[in-house]
Amino acid sequence: MKAAWYERNGKAREVLVAGETETPRPGVGEVLVRLSTSGVNPSDVKSRAGRPLAFPRIVPHSDGAGVIEAVGDGVDKARIGERVWTWNGQWKRPFGTAAEFIALPSAQAVRLPDNVDFDAGACLGIPALTALHAVELHGDIAGRTLLVTGAAAAVGDYAVQIAKLRGAQVIGTASATRADHAKAAGADHVIDYKTENVAERVREITGGRGVDAVIDMDLSSTAALLSEGVLAPHGKMVCYGSNVPGDIPISFPAMLWGSLTLQVFVVYELLPEERKRAVGELNRLLQAGALRHSIGATFPLAEIAAAHETVENGRITGNVVLKID
Repeated sequence: MKAAWYERNGKAREVLVAGETETPRPGVGEVLVRLSTSGVNPSDVKSRAGRPLAFPRIVPHSDGAGVIEAVGDGVDKARIGERVWTWNGQWKRPFGTAAEFIALPSAQAVRLPDNVDFDAGACLGIPALTALHAVELHGDIAGRTLLVTGAAAAVGDYAVQIAKLRGAQVIGTASATRADHAKAAGADHVIDYKTENVAERVREITGGRGVDAVIDMDLSSTAALLSEGVLAPHGKMVCYGSNVPGDIPISFPAMLWGSLTLQVFVVYELLPEERKRAVGELNRLLQAGALRHSIGATFPLAEIAAAHETVENGRITGNVVLKID
């Protein structure tokens, strides 16, 4: 089969190789998916660039979509021919979705509703599930005010949409060139974090009170907001990422006297019951046609290095997808 891989860390064009490799076979409890698309996420890029390799060869990417071609023992043969999207394709495994085929546990290939195309299917495992779980961690947000940082980014886009569907007022941060994208997702207010003081604008919009909740993409650049009155007393920040790999200082006095909560999670490690709930709810939204999917750029498999570079330079609004077929 055709696939792309790397055997050492480094720059995309220096370490990524596209070529032929052995087609996997589904083991017990597994399905073999013929992939049509593969999603390229920031975590895939960071892993290739510098995270120590856990295996001699890595076929990257966890997200993808395609059709089940074969099943292993213990899996209903009726699944053959089913359109699916994948999650955790390359998490703690050597071979991900940057290939014509992937064999993985049956539960990690989720039925893709007929009204959702394969490009969108490659955006679900990390961006959409992260957004959904982040909103879920805030509980009932109907009538509450929510700040979404990076509201025009892949996760932020979905988070804004889901929060609006659940009745929240949403304030988003985005650059001036991406403000319209965040508004199209449903953001009631958009703050240009490059030219405006985010804390001042939040207090202005909320009448000095602050927001009830925050969904944050980069704690390294937003931790200071906790001591700047962005969160109302007893508010909660849910964070799913940081652009700095080391420790991040947090103001304990601000957390203490505001009775604030900071919760951090990584979508790869959701508890089984959390995963089941999130996958079920996401597919319900997909079947209802309730979500829009933003594809910023597509590349053929042979141009995987360009796809990684596109994610790294951050100039594209929307998800980056590899076309496998």
